[in-house]
Amino acid sequence: MAMRQTPLTCSGHTRPVVDLAFSGITPYGYFLISACKDGKPMLRQGDTGDWIGTFLGHKGAVWGATLNTDATKAATAAADFTAKVWDAVSGDEVLTLAHKHIVKSVNFTQDSNCLLTGGNDKMLRIYDLSKPEAAPQEIPGHTSAIKKALWCNDDTQILSASEDKTIRLWDRSSMEVVKTLSFDTTVSSMEYMADGEILVITYGKTIAFYNALSLDLIKTVDAPASINSASLHPEKDFFVAGGDDFKLYKYDYGTMEELESYKGHFGPVHCVRFSPDGELYASGSEDGTLRLWQTAVGKTYGLWKCVLPEDLGAENSEQLYTSIPEIKA
Repeated sequence: MAMRQTPLTCSGHTRPVVDLAFSGITPYGYFLISACKDGKPMLRQGDTGDWIGTFLGHKGAVWGATLNTDATKAATAAADFTAKVWDAVSGDEVLTLAHKHIVKSVNFTQDSNCLLTGGNDKMLRIYDLSKPEAAPQEIPGHTSAIKKALWCNDDTQILSASEDKTIRLWDRSSMEVVKTLSFDTTVSSMEYMADGEILVITYGKTIAFYNALSLDLIKTVDAPASINSASLHPEKDFFVAGGDDFKLYKYDYGTMEELESYKGHFGPVHCVRFSPDGELYASGSEDGTLRLWQTAVGKTYGLWKCVLPEDLGAENSEQLYTSIPEIKA
């Protein structure tokens, strides 16, 4: 009998969850940050979804959130025309970086010394966090709002996705465009994998994989619904995607075949990401929740416990698989 996928529901947000990000694996496990239109980004233990804390200080919807690799710093991008840097251990605000419009994206360099931002004023900015009073480097070029901006190629290059229907690869030192990808519609999401230099892009119903250095297309697949986000498993066995039909789709990366689909959210899925160990993926939705899904259903991991039929009494013989279903913030 097939195991049933039982997602863990992380409640606590009061508005749609629009972005999420995992840290790397630290001596204390790994961590998950969520951005929400309620203006209160939350930090959670990544493998269980347990609430650790809420970063308080933004005065508008938070559109983007990220953690540095060792989960000591967080950064958030918000509609109050600021990006903020936080101490992710104490929860204290470290820096407020004023912008001229809504900020949508934040991303740390690997050494956590610089922060890349992008937003509705169409400008990429690089802040040196050791010199917060210094003006940021500014990189113009996009003709519409920037949705996502990411460091790539060992922080020597930048990838940006904009509502001008382009993705651009920039050289950090010259601040010039190296290559541009143009699309018929706005790109809804972009994920960069340093291991293998793979770029995962979604637009319309399409999930596309590109070489991040050359921007050459590797492969694409079309999903049954409009897709808002996709994530590739760290070992590149699978990828997952979510979108407007409230479902999570899991595909085989080699064959591009759909393996499974699950409905757990009560609204469109805005963001999905694999954990750094690949054991689970997290999704954030218009319904105000995050959900954690097992990559290998039935495995004992985090709060999931596999219960074998012989370990159950007759009255529980239907219940092959147990989990704690909801985590309250």
